[in-house]
Amino acid sequence: MRRIFGRLSFLVLAVLLLAAQKEAQLPFGVWHRAPETPILAPHGNGWESSGTFNPAVALRGDKIVMLYRAQDKHGTSRLGYAESADGIHFTRRDEPVLTPSEAYEKDGGVEDPRLVQFGETYYLTYTGYNKTDAQLCLATSKDLTHWERKGVIIPANKGNWNVKWTKSGAIVPEKIDGKYWMYFLGTSVDGKDQAGLASSTDLLHWAEATPTPVLTVRSGKFDSRVAEPGPAPIVTPEGIVLIYNGADDKLVYRTGVAILDRNDPRKLLWRSDTPIFSPEKEWEKVGQVPNVVFVEGMVRQNDRYLFYYGSADKYIGVAEASAVK
Repeated sequence: MRRIFGRLSFLVLAVLLLAAQKEAQLPFGVWHRAPETPILAPHGNGWESSGTFNPAVALRGDKIVMLYRAQDKHGTSRLGYAESADGIHFTRRDEPVLTPSEAYEKDGGVEDPRLVQFGETYYLTYTGYNKTDAQLCLATSKDLTHWERKGVIIPANKGNWNVKWTKSGAIVPEKIDGKYWMYFLGTSVDGKDQAGLASSTDLLHWAEATPTPVLTVRSGKFDSRVAEPGPAPIVTPEGIVLIYNGADDKLVYRTGVAILDRNDPRKLLWRSDTPIFSPEKEWEKVGQVPNVVFVEGMVRQNDRYLFYYGSADKYIGVAEASAVK
């Protein structure tokens, strides 16, 4: 009887330890929409008439500044500028702040921004698309309005494992082991879109840091086809918290979260088995691309996090979650 009891105790302890390993300490609570309707929608007959989506955000003084992808009726994308005091109601400028001008942007545009700040400089990663290739690009600014292009930082078709386009540069907002780190999207030889890792010593020149993806797709799950970095990660004592956009085999986009080692950004510690946010509203299910919520912007405002996302490649929404103390 003692032997059986001992075995049972061991099994219970093993189950408890396994459960503890599966739990993650996230810096935010459950997400909910705030509000239930889009906060930005297509406008007018010009450069933002077909879609306003996939936003990045940053704090500047007492305002939240949003840079968002705006698409005209010809399918060309530019970056618009809007600002808000409360994070919900935004006032947008009449003209874009970044328009396609270089060969790697011509006819397709500048797309899908991410923002991070170091010192007084804002670093903007974006996709330059010329109807042939999409490539991960970089620009810098002191005021979020005037941008200096730094060119393509992860070229298409030339990677360690990523054999097609490059996109979605989420820069870790602090140095680790003397380097800057960035998660990005590439396409592997099997046609799957997965997240890789690059490093830099100056934030301007980047090189791939691994021979394989660091965040792979998972068969049968919500991220079976795409695992694409979202906004700049949150660095916590438990690790690097990366919000990412997962798509299944039907290309329904949902939100996942992963934690990577804060001392070794290559090492995945944990990721969500199920999505933490999914398309539910009509305006998230119907648009230029159906069934999409795509998070690219995040900011902490007092005791809450705000997560800004594109929906159905047409609108912008925001979700809110309490900050975990």
